[in-house]
Amino acid sequence: MLTVLVDYDSGNLHSAAKAFERMARETDSGEILVSQRPDDVARADRVVLPGDGAFPACRRGLQGFDGLEDAVLEAVGPRGLPFLGICVGMQMLATVGREYEDVPGFGLIGGAIERIVPSDPGLKVPHMGWNDLVLTGAHPVLGGLKTGDHAYFVHSYQMVMDDPADRLAHVDYGGDVTAIVARDNVVGTQFHPEKSQATGLGLIANFLRWKP
Repeated sequence: MLTVLVDYDSGNLHSAAKAFERMARETDSGEILVSQRPDDVARADRVVLPGDGAFPACRRGLQGFDGLEDAVLEAVGPRGLPFLGICVGMQMLATVGREYEDVPGFGLIGGAIERIVPSDPGLKVPHMGWNDLVLTGAHPVLGGLKTGDHAYFVHSYQMVMDDPADRLAHVDYGGDVTAIVARDNVVGTQFHPEKSQATGLGLIANFLRWKP
């Protein structure tokens, strides 16, 4: 089995690759490959789309690699492969991103990417550091996780859901902030599982075993 982490020059994928490689060994889940090649995505059994930075830059960065976005959308749509979006990779699942300008997302999970506005003016944006997950849904990728588990966040925007049923978890940061989303063969985490110690490694292991 091959899991491809899509590399479109949006962040350093070294720590993510190491976390996925470790959990692939522990779960006997095959090969982990970091690649910018559409052909590698086309032969993948699972696809992971990370993302760091601003929504418009990540969206255009992916489009800047000839054929790569088409291969990703083919994998997640017609092929129905297990798909994990991380941070801005999760945000791109939404209908639209509203960071600096309105930019269309993939439209795989209904929602808009909106700036976090905490009710407490003392809370700074970006939302950065550890926060406690509040699980509100059931899903195979949540196996062994529970409310109160810690995850590591770095972001100024969040997904505001069209359908609350598509949100599996949130955190409190002067109001609810979306943490995990899912629909059909698609899962997304706003936090970085590769930086979230036991919580993140558990989620990665669950994803590598998941068969939608």
